[in-house]
Amino acid sequence: MPEFQSILFSALTGFISGLLLSMPVGPVNLTIINEGARRGFKWALLIGLGAATMDVIYCTIAFTGFSSFFKIRIIKTSMEVFTFVFMLFLGIKFLSAKTVMAPTQLGAAASRIEERIGEKLHPHSAFMTGFVRVLGNLGVLLFWIVLAANFMSRDWVDDTLAGKSACIAGVALGANLWFFGVSYMSSRGQGRLSERTLLRMEHFSGICLLGLGLINGAHIAWQLAKHKM
Repeated sequence: MPEFQSILFSALTGFISGLLLSMPVGPVNLTIINEGARRGFKWALLIGLGAATMDVIYCTIAFTGFSSFFKIRIIKTSMEVFTFVFMLFLGIKFLSAKTVMAPTQLGAAASRIEERIGEKLHPHSAFMTGFVRVLGNLGVLLFWIVLAANFMSRDWVDDTLAGKSACIAGVALGANLWFFGVSYMSSRGQGRLSERTLLRMEHFSGICLLGLGLINGAHIAWQLAKHKM
């Protein structure tokens, strides 16, 4: 029973993080909204499915390719501090946004890489459009590396195949659920997802990230106080 509860908690952690990471209004959500209004629900849903697939691939890379590094004490501590700063930075960025923006871009260099990937692959199908949008956004991979490090350091996700698999499955469910909702709403009428609505979504994401950042900061402070005692 304790093992089942641990796997269930790993899945829930993945579901919530997949949902929250999909919420910020960036290239994928904007593409789904525009194409849903123009081509309908099925086309928009396939874009979301492609984006969610690449999201899950990045998440899998973060949990499997970097898990051994997360066990090193200095790296584990550094990642916790970096996560605290990273979450606060993104939270403030989203919350103070006056217009809809692409939230997980890493700057001009990353944008050039994204453009080159798009030019090389030149997606024609709806699925590949969503897939390539996330593939070219290195900020998504960075986000998952940061989250994976913190989830495992806090034992929110078990360092076992079952625990990681449950978390990744939760991410897939959360991301697909979000993109399904956006696809449906956009196909029913573009007016339902006005810029004002998108901006509110952006601000809500900022509040969630600020909350997670403060929780992370409180955890670090508690750990420091515990070691001083």
